[in-house]
Amino acid sequence: MYQAPDILMMAYKQPVMQDQLVALQEKDRQIPGSVQYTIKRYQKNPRWNLDDMGMMVYHYKKEDPAQNYLELRFCLAGNVYCRKKEIECDSCKLNSTPSCSERIDTVDVLSFRFLSVHLSQFARPRKLENTISDNLLEFKHTTSFSKTLALCGRTRLVLEALLNHTYTDSLENIFINAQSQMLLLYSMECMIGEKEVETFQCKFLANEADRDKITQAREILLQHIGEPLTIKELSRKVAINECYLKKGFKEMFGTTIFDFYQGQRMEHARYLLYEKGLSVTEVSVMLGYSSISHFSTAFKKHTGLKPCELLLH
Repeated sequence: MYQAPDILMMAYKQPVMQDQLVALQEKDRQIPGSVQYTIKRYQKNPRWNLDDMGMMVYHYKKEDPAQNYLELRFCLAGNVYCRKKEIECDSCKLNSTPSCSERIDTVDVLSFRFLSVHLSQFARPRKLENTISDNLLEFKHTTSFSKTLALCGRTRLVLEALLNHTYTDSLENIFINAQSQMLLLYSMECMIGEKEVETFQCKFLANEADRDKITQAREILLQHIGEPLTIKELSRKVAINECYLKKGFKEMFGTTIFDFYQGQRMEHARYLLYEKGLSVTEVSVMLGYSSISHFSTAFKKHTGLKPCELLLH
């Protein structure tokens, strides 16, 4: 059976021993006819330096198709857990958990497993030819694999909601099912990241290696949200001509490099402001802006609201 890499070990970049893990919360459930999910929250060791990351695991078993599944795994560091949350901590009621004396820094590991019988409903019926997504959803790709995924702002917001919701019983099942399908959608978009080769107008994109470079450029942009890169620097990192990079990016992802990068920065800013409770000044600095006014202008252009107005909603 295919064994995918352990995502916590990958995020930590070295093995994590079981005796190093102090469990704070754990939830393991199966929603009938839908998704099996596991959410584990551990106390973060102060010496740990982890990267937030996602992974898609495609498990194919030819001799037993019922065992085929697609799994999404995520590892997030930097969240906080309040020891007194269950008994209505005063700081948490005021939405100031980051300053709460009972806070614990955490590492959250989440897993969502979709069986083939569930995924088949999303594939297009009677299509003339299969797309990459169809091959994955219908398990026509005949080799198991795992692939790391960049965490965009949309994915982070969903994960944050899953970690902090207050639903219980059947309503929790409905909520988890809906959110897990959004994670599947965003992960499939990240996984595919390209159109069918035959539809490309730029001839150089018929070369898989060049398409991979464009996709790699997109991932690098997502990894450097707070460190703006020039087109020249980005083209050097992926070893492709600047002109090819700009044209290929626009055709593969339907937007310019600048607009994509700016959109992702603003979505991440929204996440940091609204979900993490950071100040406008803190977010401005984290995203590499030289002044708060420049950040505020960019944020309003993207969201229609000034950062301070978002915090009032």
